[in-house]
Amino acid sequence: MAYVDGFVMAVSTADKQRFIEYARHSNPVLKELGAIRSMDCWGEDVQEGARTDFLKAVNAQDHETIVFSWVEWPDRETRDRGMAQLEKLAQTDERFDRVKYPVPFDSTRMIFGGFETIVEI
Repeated sequence: MAYVDGFVMAVSTADKQRFIEYARHSNPVLKELGAIRSMDCWGEDVQEGARTDFLKAVNAQDHETIVFSWVEWPDRETRDRGMAQLEKLAQTDERFDRVKYPVPFDSTRMIFGGFETIVEI
């Protein structure tokens, strides 16, 4: 079954277009490394919870919108191999030049994890 990496981050609402451009620039690399697809979703109905929620999880500020993203891989092995290659590319590939292509969010507040697919309908 597929393996999924999930990400939640807070992006300045004013930087929506900048985020879209960043994702369009960087996400194709994931497909080169074996990902089936990647998807970035701009929060429209993200509500505050009683105890916790997406907003609290990433310490979102009033001027920020939640982005939920995921990368689907065919399996864990392909994902592990792809992520290892990605780490190497991030050090040498021009597409990861942070001066030319700055990350449009505070990655220290991003949450992420890898997930085994257990039900697919």
